[in-house]
Amino acid sequence: MEQVRWHYSNEKQQWTSKQGRVIQDGKTSLWLDGNEYQEMMGFGGCFNELGYKALSHLEPENQEALLKELFLPDDEGANLNFCRLPIGANDYSTSWYSLNETPGDYGMDEFSIERDRGCLIPYIKKAMEYCHDLKLFASPWSPPTWMKNPPIYNWGKLIPTEENLRAYALYFALFVENYEREGIHIDQVHVQNEPVANQKFPSCMWTGAELRDFIKGYLGPTFKQRGLDTEIWLGTINAPGCDYNRLLFDKWATEDYDYFANTVLSDEEALQYIAGVSYQWGGKIAIQRTFESWWPRIRLMQSENECGFGDNTWEYARYNWTMMKHYISNGAESYMYWNIMLEPMGISTWGDPQNAMITIDPVERCAIFNPDFYVMKHFSSMVQRGAVRLGAKGRFAGDSLVFRNPDGTIVLVVFNPFQEKQLLVAEFNGKQYEFELEPLSINTMVV
Repeated sequence: MEQVRWHYSNEKQQWTSKQGRVIQDGKTSLWLDGNEYQEMMGFGGCFNELGYKALSHLEPENQEALLKELFLPDDEGANLNFCRLPIGANDYSTSWYSLNETPGDYGMDEFSIERDRGCLIPYIKKAMEYCHDLKLFASPWSPPTWMKNPPIYNWGKLIPTEENLRAYALYFALFVENYEREGIHIDQVHVQNEPVANQKFPSCMWTGAELRDFIKGYLGPTFKQRGLDTEIWLGTINAPGCDYNRLLFDKWATEDYDYFANTVLSDEEALQYIAGVSYQWGGKIAIQRTFESWWPRIRLMQSENECGFGDNTWEYARYNWTMMKHYISNGAESYMYWNIMLEPMGISTWGDPQNAMITIDPVERCAIFNPDFYVMKHFSSMVQRGAVRLGAKGRFAGDSLVFRNPDGTIVLVVFNPFQEKQLLVAEFNGKQYEFELEPLSINTMVV
């Protein structure tokens, strides 16, 4: 009898093997509808300084074992293969900094990544030892403070003078070139982390029109002139629109994605430089509009999951499943967790507790695999780079995602949202496969 590779996780058991079976004449509850969508790039998280600090609490052999579990492919690990890093400080840096704090240095003579050689670069290189095809994207949380009003890392905006805009485009280019000299290729830059967020952590607000003009007038031409093959992405957009009079960005009825994505993408000069659009947090609303309007001409991705509250519960992990379902169903070719690993409660430099895939206890010097790790692994370990998302119909379609890997295998990731076991009969390639889903479980099957 044909056997099916199948793992499930819930609050009681994680990454547990089960057996499905091929049947005949069952009542099919999930089937392919013939549609094909985006090609998947990968799954991962963000390399942050506080994560590297947490990793350092483990003995060297335990560090290696953890990194293998995260980055090795196939059955050996979770196969995280597409990750993020900040350009300068973010809220999970050990302190705030930029790569050039020399006021008025428009030629970027004092630009330096020396700070990154202490944490970010060794952190990335350790991951690269196990994931040899690791892809990376980078974004700034704040420009150098002397370019901003007010001149601080948190709050404020870039002062849009000609000198500043040219210098800031050069800043991006030098970041890419300096990392290349370290043996680390930056595949993508995303112009601004959360351009709607005027926050007490490193941040910088932009309008869609300002992003459009910077990309087409400065950043795109600078990359082209310097022969850089790093893609420019519009992102990471955290709301449908922009209203500077609001501190919150959840007023969907009075905002619209056109203020950001459509403003930029509708400009042909800007569009020629843009490979895709990335969304996170409140941007989950806008990605659907961009998918409907611009896919497949423009690629889409999710660039940061919602961070939780530091308690790493299964309830929140199930919410993360719904976010993965939403983003990928609306064209996202990748899904990015925020912190890969943190100390207990995951306190940021501005005092906010957040979740992590891994918690590292500095007293016991041990790693704890949190629920969100297993949610990510259910995708990352089985969905290969280059897999194509397939359309599906049936009673379980709202709780499922289906992919065809480059090797021809079909991957089904399905969530049972009920407190009771559920019987799923899926039909692929003329065969029916029967699965008894455990209560409140996330399942990955490969046929």
